[in-house]
Amino acid sequence: MNTKNKICVTHFDYNRLKLMISDYTKRNKMDPNTKDLLGEIERAQKVDSHSIPANFVTMNSVIELKNLNELEFQEFRLVFPEDANTEQNKISVLAPIGTAILGYKIGDVIHWKVPGGENQFQITSIKYQPEANGDYHL
Repeated sequence: MNTKNKICVTHFDYNRLKLMISDYTKRNKMDPNTKDLLGEIERAQKVDSHSIPANFVTMNSVIELKNLNELEFQEFRLVFPEDANTEQNKISVLAPIGTAILGYKIGDVIHWKVPGGENQFQITSIKYQPEANGDYHL
């Protein structure tokens, strides 16, 4: 789905995502997106919320992505599934692009399979990262 760069997630996000995946798989079958997310967070380096660099995508971060195939930018907030709302640009971590960017940093290029091929996105900026702003509860 994406590059195999080193990724980082906070212990707080990791624990909440593991719980979410566990709850989700009890209610539904393990779908490919959930499996991808589990794989990503398992291979990620886990770091303390107070020490994650501000250039890494964490849960509830507001990210700007550049579609390298179309040269367009999009901005959205990475959220838990229950908070997802496309009209408010809140994208679920269980959406393929949400899973693809979690734990990556500004400048990373992510390869994302779409119907009819593959898109490449680059994380161009993080407009807001909870940890960098002292919001460790988000």
